[in-house]
Amino acid sequence: MASTIENRSRTPELRSFGAVVRRLREEAGLKQFELAAQVNVSRAYIGHVELGKTRCRLDFAKRLDGSLQANGEIVTAWNKLLESIKSVKYAAYFVNFPKAESTAKVIRVYETHVVNGLFQTEAYASEIVKDADILNTRLNRQKQVMSEPIPKIFVVLEESVLQRQVGTREVMREQLEHLLELSERPGIRLQVLPTVYVEDARAAFTIATQADRSDAAYLVTGTGGVTSADPDDTANLHERFASLQAEALNVRDTRALIRRVIEERWT
Repeated sequence: MASTIENRSRTPELRSFGAVVRRLREEAGLKQFELAAQVNVSRAYIGHVELGKTRCRLDFAKRLDGSLQANGEIVTAWNKLLESIKSVKYAAYFVNFPKAESTAKVIRVYETHVVNGLFQTEAYASEIVKDADILNTRLNRQKQVMSEPIPKIFVVLEESVLQRQVGTREVMREQLEHLLELSERPGIRLQVLPTVYVEDARAAFTIATQADRSDAAYLVTGTGGVTSADPDDTANLHERFASLQAEALNVRDTRALIRRVIEERWT
């Protein structure tokens, strides 16, 4: 029915497909063994699909879709998975970062100019992204990454981001209040970096770490961004992030600063 892929070869696409199946199963209120009984496979096989350990065949994806009343969502996800497998060769400098981010256990973010996309309100995001389809994709990405189980997320945000006006004053106030609310959630650690020099911290970046401790990174450039899964690159970014955290305000002082900026600039 399927070819099993070793843990070390699991791709972000396989994990992302498995996450779709898991989310739809949980929304249907079914345990793995209950879904397995409905589609006539073992509970372990359902677990392997959801963890991205195996790539199921189209006929099985259709059975899952029907059993979960997914209205074609699982089949669509399977087709996207297949196209990715056909077109993508996983070299050190080519990795689908949104897929890696959506299945990460730990995410580390350094932002220099705007609030990271995962934390943007719809109003704030719509000031930055003018294309409706791209905006919808960003909001759906937020929903996927921030749904249970939420990964641990560590963010270092340049202080200037709090002061830089994007949209109206109301948009900025809502965005900063949203950051405060997020900072209170378990597993999310938000720190603001004062205007200080940190060696080698020249551009925004994000590191997505999987359950198997493999990393993928996205580094912002002047013309967009580059991705990498090269161990030397990710190790360098981990070291850079540690330096940024060391220079940043602690979580409590960060909240106090955000409240002060809201009152003094955006109220």
